[in-house]
Amino acid sequence: MSKYFISILITMLPFVVQAQSEPIDLQQKDTIEYKDEYGLRVGADISKLVLSFIDEDYTGLELVGDYRLTHKLYLAAEIGNETKRQDETLNNTLLYDYETSGSYIKAGVDLNTYDNWFGMNNAITIGGRYAVASFNHTLYDYSLYETGRFFNSDFLPGSNPNREFSGLSASWLEFVVGAKVELFANIFVGMSARLGFLITNSEDEQFPNLWIPGFNKVTDGSNFGVNYNYSISYFIPLYKKSKKMKEENGQ
Repeated sequence: MSKYFISILITMLPFVVQAQSEPIDLQQKDTIEYKDEYGLRVGADISKLVLSFIDEDYTGLELVGDYRLTHKLYLAAEIGNETKRQDETLNNTLLYDYETSGSYIKAGVDLNTYDNWFGMNNAITIGGRYAVASFNHTLYDYSLYETGRFFNSDFLPGSNPNREFSGLSASWLEFVVGAKVELFANIFVGMSARLGFLITNSEDEQFPNLWIPGFNKVTDGSNFGVNYNYSISYFIPLYKKSKKMKEENGQ
């Protein structure tokens, strides 16, 4: 009987030695699979809606949207229309009173730099846009600076008020930094800051583009402009993609 057990041990010895020679993973990892939602997020810039109600000289609407391409990358776009009336005075003298009205569209990408916990869909993004605008100005009233008078230089009333400057256009690049937070299921609030750089700016020789829809104020001698966006949007899930994540046991 003992010879029988000795024979079994001798037979199993190579397998025992081989098993002991293999390293033992003391920190085994489990692979967890979950699914990310992909789809379209659409909404509006609420700051322009609020400003339209409280400022009688402004009317604006901007629709915003993005589409998730990968885990981090989004296609993004904004389309809007703005009308703004402005005036400028110097020493109680009206220099000009004008209104700008037009539309714009912006398209580009956003990259989410925030690592969400499981089930979260918040975003801190950096991105860029290419934007184009088409607009016109109406110059209601203006003054001319008369330098030919011998004793005194003064402003004289413009001789041709209510002038229309149409067919104007501009294009620019935007660098965008923003954030989106999911308040409720599929409902997001967001904000972004935008630094624009004018590429093209077609304007009439008799009246410059002092303000461009979607770009904001045009600064004399500079191609840079600053704009902001405060949005509320709704996410429309279209499909899901599986994502594998490894977690260490006991953590």
